[in-house]
Amino acid sequence: MNKIVRVLTLFAITLALGAYLKMGGHAQEKSTTGKATVTGCLQKGDEPGEYSITGTDGKTYGLRSKAVNLSKHLGHKVTVTGTLRPESAEKGKAEAQETKSNEMTEAGDISVTGLEMVSDKCQ
Repeated sequence: MNKIVRVLTLFAITLALGAYLKMGGHAQEKSTTGKATVTGCLQKGDEPGEYSITGTDGKTYGLRSKAVNLSKHLGHKVTVTGTLRPESAEKGKAEAQETKSNEMTEAGDISVTGLEMVSDKCQ
């Protein structure tokens, strides 16, 4: 009987530890990615298939999408929604040193899932 109690206790501790570790991993994923909505002028990006947008807060984001044809809205003021993957601090520092006097560094990349045209001209 004593052996059964020990085995069940060990099993319960193992399950609890596994659940704790799994929840910690999900919390980390949520902190590195999230939903984003940005309004600004849609421009061609630095890489093939990439676009960029600078929001009203002055932050620039790289945009990619398989769901939305971004090329149809080049030069338009749009509101994009999607999943944000922020730039890492180390990568951001390296880019800032590399392009000190260039345009603003990218705040992150957005995988665009939706687009709403605000105006056919950027102003």
